[in-house]
Amino acid sequence: MPWPFRTNKVKRDGIIAALDVGSSKVVCFIARLESDGQLRVIGIGHQLSSGVKGGVITDMEAAQRSIATAVSTAEQMAGEQIASVSVNISGGHVASHKCNLDLPLGGREVTDGDVERILSQATGLSIDQQTDAQSEVIHTIPVGYSLDSNRSIRDPRGMIGQNLGVQLHLITAGFGAVRTLVAAIARCHLEVDQIVVSPYASGLACLVEDEMDLGCTVIDMGAGTTTFAVFFDGQCVFTDGIAMGGAHVTSDIARGLTTTLSHAERLKTLYGNALSSSVDDREIIDVPQVGEDLPEHANHVPKSHLINIIQPRLEEIFELTRNKLGASAFGEIAGRRVVLTGGASQLPGLREMAQRVLDKQVRLGRPVRLGGAASGSYSNGHASPLNQGLAEATAGPAFATVAGLLSVAMQPSPIIVRNFGDIVPGGFFGRLTQWVKQNV
Repeated sequence: MPWPFRTNKVKRDGIIAALDVGSSKVVCFIARLESDGQLRVIGIGHQLSSGVKGGVITDMEAAQRSIATAVSTAEQMAGEQIASVSVNISGGHVASHKCNLDLPLGGREVTDGDVERILSQATGLSIDQQTDAQSEVIHTIPVGYSLDSNRSIRDPRGMIGQNLGVQLHLITAGFGAVRTLVAAIARCHLEVDQIVVSPYASGLACLVEDEMDLGCTVIDMGAGTTTFAVFFDGQCVFTDGIAMGGAHVTSDIARGLTTTLSHAERLKTLYGNALSSSVDDREIIDVPQVGEDLPEHANHVPKSHLINIIQPRLEEIFELTRNKLGASAFGEIAGRRVVLTGGASQLPGLREMAQRVLDKQVRLGRPVRLGGAASGSYSNGHASPLNQGLAEATAGPAFATVAGLLSVAMQPSPIIVRNFGDIVPGGFFGRLTQWVKQNV
């Protein structure tokens, strides 16, 4: 039985677009829904990010250029022009809130209309007075229904009772961060279908069904932020994050070795490791100095010096994550399973460090599921829906969020997603007028 309504709809022409606006990169995926019900990625745009720090836009013009370039590249590859995108948000004080709603039934059967009515009440909910003026509600996720004394009901339709209740997980982000993101995308003449917090999108792309049901924590390690989400009983029940990621490791290397950020990133990629080994002291690496172009002016340091700079920052990230999970009411629900994803998660030895600090079983997550299907469950030899049209270079942990944004559009559950079209004044005609002013 299908759910009574879905706000995340596939366009009539079967085209879906997803945009990952991160601190280090901007990625756009364009996919087409095929006649067999599978999504095929037909366009990919990848651009170095500018004007974004800590998951929040800090330079509107620079961010606009990065977004426009990534979208244009994807459109050229796909041979399609898009009008709207689903986009992620990872910074801007993402937070979780719990809320319960009730609907009197009078002893009758629960209908589709009842479920739609009680969930529609959530659109008018406000968070507490201290945060309401500073936050936007991004997601309203029903994590469980109750019918009289019966709780933990996944689908109450067809059941009979006196009172229908629903427990909601509200995910909020900072007012300014959300509005600025939507405005930057509108400047590129695109509408925002929906905004999705990064760890939620990554979880939909990377987790297999048992992990979502039994309890699992997804840790999305980006350049500017590390965000995480707890999944249990098939739903996202908690999200949080810290303003620290792979770019902070790069910055530590640049300061510690007195080199440029670009050389520090290169050293981290080529020689970096989260764990030290006995041979690190014997391996010497060349470190170009700031302002020095000649190779003979480079410093020669043991690899162990680089590892000793990387380790403390990564340990700090996992310790802060562990503390936030422990302080929440969802530390036990999350179980002992952790999935690491995001671009910064690819550093060698990071999985083993996470296992030690978090005291949990950890695996590296790649996009494997779309619309509820996992690639591991395909026994007929066919590729998973997500991997169709994806090269190996764009099917790794760094692209989990943008793949998850496509997955959100295919989700059959009645997750309420805010319409952000009203943020840009004037709607379509306002954007048309703005375009004419800029280009005529």
